[in-house]
Amino acid sequence: MELLMPALSPTMEVGTIKKWLKEEGEAVAVGDALCEVETDKATVFMDADEDGVMAKILVAEGTSDIKINTLIALMVAEGEDFKDVDIPVSTTQQDVSPSQEVTPSPQSPTRVDTGGHGSIQSLSPAVRYLVDTHNLDSGKIQATGRNNRILKGDVLKYMSTKPKKDSVPAKSTTATTQTISPPQMSGVKGHKTPAYEDLELSNMRKVIARRLTESKSTVPHAYATIECTIDAILKLRKSFARDKSKLSVNDCVIKAAAMALKEHPKVNSQWKDEGVVQMANVDISVAVATEQGLITPIVTDASNKGLKQISENVRDLASRAREGKLQLHEFQGGSFSISNLGMFGIGEFSAVINPPQACILAVGTSKLRLSSLNQAQTVMTLTLSSDARVVDDALAAVFLQSLKSNLENPMRLGLL
Repeated sequence: MELLMPALSPTMEVGTIKKWLKEEGEAVAVGDALCEVETDKATVFMDADEDGVMAKILVAEGTSDIKINTLIALMVAEGEDFKDVDIPVSTTQQDVSPSQEVTPSPQSPTRVDTGGHGSIQSLSPAVRYLVDTHNLDSGKIQATGRNNRILKGDVLKYMSTKPKKDSVPAKSTTATTQTISPPQMSGVKGHKTPAYEDLELSNMRKVIARRLTESKSTVPHAYATIECTIDAILKLRKSFARDKSKLSVNDCVIKAAAMALKEHPKVNSQWKDEGVVQMANVDISVAVATEQGLITPIVTDASNKGLKQISENVRDLASRAREGKLQLHEFQGGSFSISNLGMFGIGEFSAVINPPQACILAVGTSKLRLSSLNQAQTVMTLTLSSDARVVDDALAAVFLQSLKSNLENPMRLGLL
């Protein structure tokens, strides 16, 4: 049984095997995690689709830029001698371009519907979860796995409606980091140009760079800024602390934004296929910094969650994001984004929109200021970046006014 590098995200073209979780000779059950794979989005687990025994690992840990559909390991059925396995000299799978469709061989068994919304036999737990969660007709999904099995990447590709415009060129697995010392500048006695390093980019960094460039070059960004007094929020935090419950200002911003989106649902929209799609649920993507780059785990249905639940949800998501342990559905999607640099002392800034979302809210630090009555106030600056095709200036203004009212009057948020 051949194990191929799967497409673990809709935009993945190459991956890096960070760690093997099964050793040669170890038993494998359906749904077991075989290895950790770094995709263009995060580090996720590759799950087993069949029972068996790990026979031979063909690609070592740490190998990068492995094209999808490349043979990475071999398994045998239970009871077979895992040491007596033929290792292919070359495989046709390695020559398949990520953008090409894989046509099953004539000997591949036909998929069989079992009722419901198109479920098929022998779906792995990960695939079945995606099919059931998103109510998909599996009969319409192009299968690329062995024996015509649907893989997780096949489902994600089917769910992705946005065509890929670029492809990330594969690089050699040989490390390319090097220090280069250019020659001295002519005509300047004793002057030397400083040496520099070429830093190899992770798959995530490459995709972030491509998506940011695409966003700024194709999305008409509009900006609006508003100041809010947050003294009432700070008092609310103290009351939560007395009950031994942690609550951050950002938790309150998430809830306040969710309530404002509920009040102005047109802001909770996306630009897709030259048109506006209004989202049914308020799912807030929260920017989290990791060593590989920014990732945006999602607080789902934020408008219907209490502050305590949002706080616990954010802490859990942020912790697992930094450890690279998020599941795909926990960071793909979202209807609105929030990026907070206030904890770094940044007064105000503008953030880049994450397409197809229409808006991202940039949260600055809080600062003390005297009011017209010479009273000290704690003020925070919020800047909304919006896609002008979806949210015009007037709609952005009334949305920010609602957000400001929610933050300055926490009773509007609900305290559960």
